[in-house]
Amino acid sequence: MTFRFRSSNFAESRAEQPFWPTLLRFFPYLWARRGRVVAALLCLAGAKLATVGLPLALKVIIDDLAPSGQVLLLPIGLLLLYGLLRFAAALFTELREILFARVTQESIRRLALEVFRHLHALSLRFHLERQTGGISRDIERGAHAIGTLINYTLYSILPTLVEIVLVLAILIVRYDPVFALITFASLVVYIVFTLTVSNWRIQIRRRVNETDSAANAHAIDSLMNYETVKYFNNEDYEARRYDQHLRQWAEAATQSQVSLSFLNLGQQAIIVAGVTLIMWQAAKGVTEGVMSVGDLVLVNAFMMQLYMPLNFLGVVYREIRQSLADIERMFALLHARQEIVDDPGAIPLERRPQEIHFDDAHFAYDAKRPILRGVEFRIPAGHTVAVVGASGAGKSTLARLLFRFYDVTAGSIRFDGRDIRGFAQSSLRAAIGIVPQDTVLFNDTLFYNIQYGNPGASREEVLLAARAAQLDAFVARLPEGYETRVGERGLKLSGGEKQRVAIARALLKNPALLIFDEATSALDSRTEQAIQSQLEAVAQGRTTLVIAHRLSTIMNADEILVMEEGRIVERGKHSELLAKNGAYAQMWALQKTEDKEWESGAGNQ
Repeated sequence: MTFRFRSSNFAESRAEQPFWPTLLRFFPYLWARRGRVVAALLCLAGAKLATVGLPLALKVIIDDLAPSGQVLLLPIGLLLLYGLLRFAAALFTELREILFARVTQESIRRLALEVFRHLHALSLRFHLERQTGGISRDIERGAHAIGTLINYTLYSILPTLVEIVLVLAILIVRYDPVFALITFASLVVYIVFTLTVSNWRIQIRRRVNETDSAANAHAIDSLMNYETVKYFNNEDYEARRYDQHLRQWAEAATQSQVSLSFLNLGQQAIIVAGVTLIMWQAAKGVTEGVMSVGDLVLVNAFMMQLYMPLNFLGVVYREIRQSLADIERMFALLHARQEIVDDPGAIPLERRPQEIHFDDAHFAYDAKRPILRGVEFRIPAGHTVAVVGASGAGKSTLARLLFRFYDVTAGSIRFDGRDIRGFAQSSLRAAIGIVPQDTVLFNDTLFYNIQYGNPGASREEVLLAARAAQLDAFVARLPEGYETRVGERGLKLSGGEKQRVAIARALLKNPALLIFDEATSALDSRTEQAIQSQLEAVAQGRTTLVIAHRLSTIMNADEILVMEEGRIVERGKHSELLAKNGAYAQMWALQKTEDKEWESGAGNQ
């Protein structure tokens, strides 16, 4: 199978981001430090005035020197003025950098934090549809581009334009207008050429970014699934897929470099032509006696001063457009629609046991594939309801809906009679604790991962929760104890060990509503029995939803729901369901048979 990279609609839509709206998007971040920005601008103006004054001082020095040829006869004041102007230009430039450093870093910090918060606010659907590696690279490049964009836009383009205007004004007032005409014509041709070629190059730059993100996303995805790659002996297959992304990136990057060389050569040709014409006109003026040697030096110095900022203006524009291509992706993340939002009148959910009512709830991740079909049940406050059924029946979807990772597509979910959408999401999630089926841990210590359930908990509270989850014996065997790092996504721990960390984390949160999503599925029978009694004790007095695989763990539930294809087909207590001899009774019989076969096999070993 040949793998081909296809840009998503999300990426394509970002390529259409216009120039000025993206540029103006920065203004609020800059204006937050308005005092420093204004002071930096004043320093910038002082530096440019000093820079333009240098050739004027140099002209006077040359003209005074020319008749006598003796440096000692030069007025000392002119030399001091020349030195002061040169030092002032450097001083104001450095002061500008000092003042503006804080503005740049604060802008990067505030925007990166805003993107980070927004990503956490987006729905689970968004994150399931995006690759983490691609998003990470977008943020990384975007944050770097912010500093480039802010510095170049406000502190390079503006002073360059000011310097050009000052030089043109001096040339018009003091000399033949043809000097200003040649300079202005060169400037216009240079800018038009630069904008035209740079606008063409930005399309190439976007392709570089797209292919780079695709390669990075695939590399991270492959490394995160390291064990799966090894299981199927697909190292070469993964390398070939990665190389296809790299080939596309290399082709785009080569085109980008070739087009850059073309742009640089064209800019140099325009500048050389302009400087040559100016110097020819100045030399002609000197030979005709209408200009002095100092005037010739002045015009040459002005052109050299214009040459550098004019050349730099081209570099700046290219960098700005390239930075915009990078940062468009970061801004596009900010523009991604937040699917689940709080209602304007949303209120905090009280942290106490409440009745939960799934009222004719319908839900579908895709409209063509319904998951829940009119689910109707109640969990009275302080009671425990268990849900069982085959994979794909919709059991885990119930937990996701309670957390408002998604909203029901029809019907409602109610807490003490109030629609769940009427509560603030933060308070809703603060009141719910969950032990998920697939436990994902942070690449940090055991202690950190347990304390994550309540970051403000004391060490004693963390240890109590770990003890309640039967973790203390396992931790005692570790050389570093609770400071042991668990690895990426907890890969250094077994499934059962990760599950116990998740249980301890949920216990530490001390929620009013508990959800056990096959909480003991990864545990051995002995550990399961030890933890099961603790879970039942913790559930006392709390509203509890248990999503179970092993029926032996839910025998004491107040009510058991049996789901098939998004519908509840049976409900009742354990004994009542067995007496019905229906779907639940069949599941029970099947599991008892499997347990006996396992015990028989274990005994023969």
